[in-house]
Amino acid sequence: MKSWRIVYMGTPDFAVLPLKALINGGENVVGVFTQPDKKTGRGMKFQATPVKVAAQEADIQVFQPLKMRDPEAVEQLKALKPDLVVVTAYGQILSEEVLAVPPQGCINIHASVLPRWRGAAPLQRAILAGDKESGISIMEMEKGLDTGPVLNMSRTPITQNMTGGELHDVLAQDGAALLMETLKKMKDGTCIAKVQPEEGVTYAKKLTKEDEKIDWSKTAIEIKRQILALNPWPSASAQLGKKRIKFFCCELGEGKAKQAGEIINLHENGPEVSCGKGTLILTEVQNPGKKRMPAADWLRGRPVAVGDILE
Repeated sequence: MKSWRIVYMGTPDFAVLPLKALINGGENVVGVFTQPDKKTGRGMKFQATPVKVAAQEADIQVFQPLKMRDPEAVEQLKALKPDLVVVTAYGQILSEEVLAVPPQGCINIHASVLPRWRGAAPLQRAILAGDKESGISIMEMEKGLDTGPVLNMSRTPITQNMTGGELHDVLAQDGAALLMETLKKMKDGTCIAKVQPEEGVTYAKKLTKEDEKIDWSKTAIEIKRQILALNPWPSASAQLGKKRIKFFCCELGEGKAKQAGEIINLHENGPEVSCGKGTLILTEVQNPGKKRMPAADWLRGRPVAVGDILE
């Protein structure tokens, strides 16, 4: 089977496994594009992206343009003479000039069952909406936002207590496997692109600070989805006194709802909080500047009383 020259574009952890699958599968990855290093942590030191680390471990040349549309970046891509560009959570929109460079086109690994949840945060939006399934779609890239014909697709159930992090890990593995399957079909001519249906289109808008704030007037089920969807990042939170507390796990309670946000009971596994409809028992929390901990340990470490209000 012919060896194609492949350029890979990706940035976060989600994009690492597909890159490693290409490398371990013997594909000819001639270059990797990823976002510029960013300063993080208390020391504000530059940190390489996960994809950059993986590429360097495999001794693959790395490019980190500020903007992929810049003429210098386009020329760098052209100089690599790719047959195919594979994109996974790169974080930049590709211009039509870039899309036209590889003769086999540009394909994208997207974490949803398209056309549902086009856009930036499909994983979290699926859980927030109470979807029963998510998946991976590999599509041909075009000018529109995740609008291209779908080359291959896999589906995975969203279980009742699945977190955003757990779904992320499942779909990262599925994306790597589906990429290799799709690449084989593309090479042997058996891959058939299917135009996305017009019905069922939804958009997964980027997560903001507002998405993190818990509105206790919502139902317990809605808030549970929020806490699970945003675990481990960016996390759901609420104000308790002067402190902003993050919450990562919870379970539905059986108490009688009172004022929204009011702590109505203290259980062995955590405080029970009244919601707009129903109650939630918060089972894993994080104080500012501290590590995540079981809510039972949190209760032992600070005075929390029945009647306290989370805002």
